[in-house]
Amino acid sequence: MCNFVSFGAKIQKLERKVKVAAVSYLNTKPLLYGFRGHAVMKMTELSMDYPAAVARQLIEGSVDVALVPVAVIPKLEESHIISDFCIGAEGPVASVCLFSDVPLKQIKRIYLDYQSRTSVALLKLLVRDYWRLDAELVETSGDYQQLIQGTDAGLVIGDRALEQRKISPYIYDLAEAWMRYTSLPFVFAAWVSNKPLPIEFIQEFNNANSIGIHNIPAVVAENPYPVFDLTAYYTKYISYPLTPSKRQGMQRFLSYLR
Repeated sequence: MCNFVSFGAKIQKLERKVKVAAVSYLNTKPLLYGFRGHAVMKMTELSMDYPAAVARQLIEGSVDVALVPVAVIPKLEESHIISDFCIGAEGPVASVCLFSDVPLKQIKRIYLDYQSRTSVALLKLLVRDYWRLDAELVETSGDYQQLIQGTDAGLVIGDRALEQRKISPYIYDLAEAWMRYTSLPFVFAAWVSNKPLPIEFIQEFNNANSIGIHNIPAVVAENPYPVFDLTAYYTKYISYPLTPSKRQGMQRFLSYLR
């Protein structure tokens, strides 16, 4: 385990930088916007990948902090949520959906998105307990969206889901379904560390997270995206504050996993 010293001490006294892994999706842009030029970057080594890969890095201990799918938390020997911000939803999220050519009850097979453990776990829960579908669930390891046709549906997340919205006639939003099932908001990903970190680092990290959340127009201007209205995405679909009700929803979801 790394022996971190106080953030108040000079950066050169740290044994090494804190390794932080984030998700390379549009929905993380507001969280990462404030890191550039921020004091916390002097003690941070930042890398990007898709959710399941980031989760694997945190589990293996190759990074100290990661924006991970919350389904990973029970797999960690030690876990600490270190930020007041998350990737959450209090209604439809738009970018985590089951896509189909046919109505829900006609679906015979569902391809699962390999990029997120939480979304797959949520889908399995909804299929079993809420929608009560008798459908075959198929793991994937690469591109599979072209297989979404006929009675074969697919769970697609992130930026690819925003693109798939223009293709599939039937869209079932997983966050919206969860809300209807539990009356609670959903947390898809949270900033989690696998070891205790200095409180000063956590405070600066949290401050960096907040900057983009309070400057959504600037984030949108930096990320032109004709496929979907990012202003709406960041303000009406994604809900970033990790509120008590979101923590309650997260604990309910984790209890189902156990």
